[in-house]
Amino acid sequence: MDSQKQISIVIPLYNEAGNLEKLYSDLKDVLAKISCSCNYEIIFVDDGSTDGSTEMVLRFAANDRAVKVIEFSRNFGKELAITAGVNNCEGDACIIMDADLQHPIGLIPEFVKKWEAGAEVVVGVREKNKNEGLTKKIGSILFYKIIGMISETEMVPRSTDYRLLDRKVIKEFNRFTEKNRITRGLIAWLGFKKDYIYFAANARYSGRASYGFFKLIKLALSAFVTHSLFPLKLAGYVGVFITIFSAITGIFIFTDKYILNNLWNLNFTGTALLAVLIIFFVGIILCCLGLIALYIANIHEEVSHRPLYIVRRRENFDN
Repeated sequence: MDSQKQISIVIPLYNEAGNLEKLYSDLKDVLAKISCSCNYEIIFVDDGSTDGSTEMVLRFAANDRAVKVIEFSRNFGKELAITAGVNNCEGDACIIMDADLQHPIGLIPEFVKKWEAGAEVVVGVREKNKNEGLTKKIGSILFYKIIGMISETEMVPRSTDYRLLDRKVIKEFNRFTEKNRITRGLIAWLGFKKDYIYFAANARYSGRASYGFFKLIKLALSAFVTHSLFPLKLAGYVGVFITIFSAITGIFIFTDKYILNNLWNLNFTGTALLAVLIIFFVGIILCCLGLIALYIANIHEEVSHRPLYIVRRRENFDN
């Protein structure tokens, strides 16, 4: 490999003060092993931390020119923090990883090795997750089952944000402008030559995950809406089914009651049947309106042309 090659490590973080010292120390040790052929930069993207994480990474940057810091003006979310890091990295390839030490840092040389062998995207796939709760495990399985059935983009089950992107992938990724984004979904949509590294995720070194149950649900719903039109089409399918079903039912009742004079002695009570049908249709209509509202909200955010994120400060960047 050319000695001028550079690897960028992109680390989004939010209130990870308890993990940063070990993360930085372990990264330096591992990166030193590949520095004989690659230079590197470490980009910490602080997503509005309030626990002293900002001061810690700024201290790293003050003592190490390879450390760069992007500080958001507030919490914009992990996906946009990753985006900011990828937008601003200068390496020939970047490796995205979490700050909680669940992604094994020792695998970085493996990522680089597969990149050198020709892979343009190297995806970390989590085989096991230490201390993963049953709810999260089942939720993950359901998410990938559903997204696999309805999405036009293939996503490998249990794939993570721990991944390497070649510069040509970074260039295309930086063209995305959508605000509601799932980084792994967008990268899967881009295509390119992929290779995979399977790993057992470590338990968090310190602190609690910033992604709680409801945030994960919101992220999953966003993935369904942004990577598939099936929910919107489903409303149409249900509407067609209800129209046909109600038309057949109506014709049957009308024929039995008014033309055949109750031939089968079914004795339909018109008022009760009408009330049940109205309640059923109102429920279906509300479900459909809810799905359509998700899309309208998505469109609204896309057309409002607000910036993806706001940067308060940048450290150690040349431009």
